[in-house]
Amino acid sequence: MTTQTTTPEIPGAPSSDTTTDTLGIPPHIGRALATGGGALTVVSAFLAWTWTSAFPGDLTVYGYPGGLQVLVLIGGALTTLFGLSSYGVKGLRWLTPAGGDGAIKFAALATFYTTWYTVIAITADLGGIVNLEPGGYIAAIASAVTYLGARALPFERPEPDPIDPDDTRWEHVKHAYAYRWQTIKAAYAGGKPSTLGALPSYVEILIIVAILGLGLTVFTYGIGTEYDELFIGFLITAAFGFAALNKSGLVAQASQITARHQNITICGAFVAAAMFPFTQTDDQYATVGVYILIFGTVALGLNIVVGLAGLLDLGYVAFLGVGAYAAAMVSGSPSSPFDVHFPFWAAVLVGAAASLVFGVLIGAPTLRLRGDYLAIVTLGFGEIFRITANNLDGTSGPDITNGSNGISSIPNLNILGFDFGAEHAIAGFTIGRFANYFFLMLVITAVVVLVFRRSGDSRIGRAWVAIREDETAALAMGINGFRVKLIAFAVGASLAGLAGTVQAHVTYTVTPEQYLFAGPIPPNSAFLLAAVVLGGMGTISGPLIGAALLFLIPNKLQFLGDYQLFAFGLALILLMRFRPEGLIPNRRRQLEFHEDAEAPTVLTKAGA
Repeated sequence: MTTQTTTPEIPGAPSSDTTTDTLGIPPHIGRALATGGGALTVVSAFLAWTWTSAFPGDLTVYGYPGGLQVLVLIGGALTTLFGLSSYGVKGLRWLTPAGGDGAIKFAALATFYTTWYTVIAITADLGGIVNLEPGGYIAAIASAVTYLGARALPFERPEPDPIDPDDTRWEHVKHAYAYRWQTIKAAYAGGKPSTLGALPSYVEILIIVAILGLGLTVFTYGIGTEYDELFIGFLITAAFGFAALNKSGLVAQASQITARHQNITICGAFVAAAMFPFTQTDDQYATVGVYILIFGTVALGLNIVVGLAGLLDLGYVAFLGVGAYAAAMVSGSPSSPFDVHFPFWAAVLVGAAASLVFGVLIGAPTLRLRGDYLAIVTLGFGEIFRITANNLDGTSGPDITNGSNGISSIPNLNILGFDFGAEHAIAGFTIGRFANYFFLMLVITAVVVLVFRRSGDSRIGRAWVAIREDETAALAMGINGFRVKLIAFAVGASLAGLAGTVQAHVTYTVTPEQYLFAGPIPPNSAFLLAAVVLGGMGTISGPLIGAALLFLIPNKLQFLGDYQLFAFGLALILLMRFRPEGLIPNRRRQLEFHEDAEAPTVLTKAGA
């Protein structure tokens, strides 16, 4: 094993080991192996990997990658580009503003794991390694070389604080303050100074458009994977590819640009989402899209309660059920005890108002509790709602909810003569039933995002954050904690009820079994809370992305059967281990979770 020593740039700082070589291979050799192996993997993707088209994706064609070969091609291309950027190739330096070694490592992992997963899948599905063509062997060897080269790159350690805090000499004190100021500036700038420099506004807007287009492409590809092997390969490539982009500093650069044009980014995101149904040839995947929006909207409402106010609510799905039941009862269903048929706008108001009332009734006596006690009470409320809805069947109680049979045959919406249950032709594209509801849910999601942004930036939003950070200190500063928490509970509940009104019409039937605490298919309280934590508490895009992942992945992993929840739980454990702040965290939480990793370690006099 070899060790490299680097000297901090601050005067008077002692030398220390900041990087280590894990394989005994010089870093420049490892970088060359990773770059060359990535390029060879790209070439291998254009060769045949098997002789028969029985394996999904048809990997028998020369010169045209198909199926999993496309994902291997992407991983190899990322590895090669990051490697060339680390060499300072002109025109590619902007790819690694935070350094290229970490990016090369994760891109190499994406290439290696996706390639070897494909090779193993071919061997297992077709009955032996003899079914591999030369292209498969070349890809396996090239990706292994890429992996070994990446492993040889040094592991970067946090640089120690070069100043002894017990030394009171003026020069050391001056350098200490300068060092800490540079650290703070770097942290709030995304970790490393930007290499792009100041860009014109129109260029940054074009970059935002490209980012949104890339996001739509990735989501459309993932949701449209037609067989299990391709989806698993997509997960591997997407996970390690995102990690590579994050390590390279491109994610931080994108975050800075989108933060400077937040309104344009939000509007552009909704435009990109509205393009999704037009990318589909039928209504199959629009079904998944509308459920993701329902799930994401409810998660965003929960984010007000958990992410902003810091209240752990384990029965939040009950508010979704209250809104769905209230809307179903007034929407003209023959199973409803009320013989009324309200228009959609009235049904929306009824659903949101019913959830708001229940939020106040439940929150008023329980929000004086804190922490685990509040969580247990909300968990009990969720179960009480489900059991009560199950018992209001005319036998165990009044005939209101029709018991376990629920309220069925809910008619499709008809707004201003537009029938959401019928197909419509728009600009030459046929838009089916679920696509219609997708557009409606997209409008409701925009309303929820607007409410979240305005309330988060308001005086009450700052009070929520104060309660979350330190309730005792907030009360001492004159904030009425009970009133503030009750408002958060009521707003979050009404947003869930708003989404519930659309869910009732999309599913045709509302039953108590749809609103469990935990189950294999969301939405349920456990998955909603996981979506907020996974995506990033206190942010807008975090819960939406978390909800999309948590709905899409179980939907695609149904072939795992009883092991589906096990695989899902394992993935959550790994994510909480390596990225506890969530996928799209705000900067405050990111610094809190990585305080030890980002803050320089302190050298004592003896250590120096």
